[in-house]
Amino acid sequence: MGTSRMFRIFVVLGSAFMILLIIFYWDDVGASHLYLHTPVSPGPKIPHPPPQQRTQTSRTPSFLSDIDAFVNQFLEPGTGEPTDPAPAETSNQSEKAEERYIPRREWKIHLTPVAAELRERQEQRRRLLQEMCANDSVVFPGKNRSFDDIPNKELDHLIVDDRHGIIYCYVPKVACSNWKRIMIVLSESLLHDGVPQRDPLAIPRDLVHNSSMHFTFNKFWKRYGKFARHLMKVKLKKYTKFLFVRDPFVRLISAYRNKFELRNEDFYRRFAQVMLRRYANQPTPPASVDEAFTVGIHPSFSHFIQYLLDPQTEKEMPFNEHWRQVYRLCHPCQIQYDFVGHLETAEEDAEHLLRQLRVDNVVEFPTSHRNLTASSWETDWFSTVPVEARRELYKLYEPDFRLFGYDKPDSILNE
Repeated sequence: MGTSRMFRIFVVLGSAFMILLIIFYWDDVGASHLYLHTPVSPGPKIPHPPPQQRTQTSRTPSFLSDIDAFVNQFLEPGTGEPTDPAPAETSNQSEKAEERYIPRREWKIHLTPVAAELRERQEQRRRLLQEMCANDSVVFPGKNRSFDDIPNKELDHLIVDDRHGIIYCYVPKVACSNWKRIMIVLSESLLHDGVPQRDPLAIPRDLVHNSSMHFTFNKFWKRYGKFARHLMKVKLKKYTKFLFVRDPFVRLISAYRNKFELRNEDFYRRFAQVMLRRYANQPTPPASVDEAFTVGIHPSFSHFIQYLLDPQTEKEMPFNEHWRQVYRLCHPCQIQYDFVGHLETAEEDAEHLLRQLRVDNVVEFPTSHRNLTASSWETDWFSTVPVEARRELYKLYEPDFRLFGYDKPDSILNE
């Protein structure tokens, strides 16, 4: 009996001890937990600490809203300008100042938006392209084919910059050297002392035109295989696409001056010797460009035009890119370009484009001081070309005239 009685006493004492522990725990822990979640009557106002001293918890909601606002400015339709008017502020100005998000890459802040006439100019150029592509009177090979029907080798002028979402179709003799420099800087594909090259003019000319420096559409097959064409379409839909053009006849004059009035061994052997044999009564032209220039022999501008009009020329090989039509290089009826620049308005267009791309804080378009070919020279250059040949040449390049809004050169076609 004594053992049983002692056992009951220990049970009673143990139970009492556990009850006391529970009471003490509730008083010290449970009540404090209750106080944290129970509203209390307001006391005296305590000044808020400065924004930088606030805890991470207090900043979380505003940070998320800032991220939403930051992303939405890219997704919502608009001009894409840092100077676009912000929505009217409905709450306290100081709170808005606290919540303003500052991107890691600071954009160049402009005091004024892009001029309305520049925006309207771009709208007119894009609209003209769409109208001409839908116009049955504008006829040229490949106009009505789909993008899928364009051979891969004809997509080699579309340079892609995935870092900034840009596609540039380069047209030789239309400031393409400087625009290629811009694309190299933006893509960070050239390093100088271990860091990306930031000065476009510091990029050597041989690298500018080195195909390994540029990622073009025709290289997609090697990298992406059977997914290449689909990926091209995705990028064409999402990226900003641009090209620069110039008066087609002036571009031909510029190509002739650059490739045949200057010593160029490659173009002399591939093209000048052919012109001299066919049209200049030179059955055995000098073997090298140096020999030819020493004796004063080179094809004339009239010989060059004859070469372009000769049906035999394209039977042997397609036009060289320096005089190939823009519609064959850039496929404007299959690709909807977002920006169409003209060399005649190059400085304004370049500034507008870099600003639209939001990269004007990264790079500036180099100003060219070279001897540019002027449109006012057309009459003099074509004076040695028969009128009938001029008219045939216009037919050959008429799609480029009409697609990009250049006037028909009646003054040299109707003499």
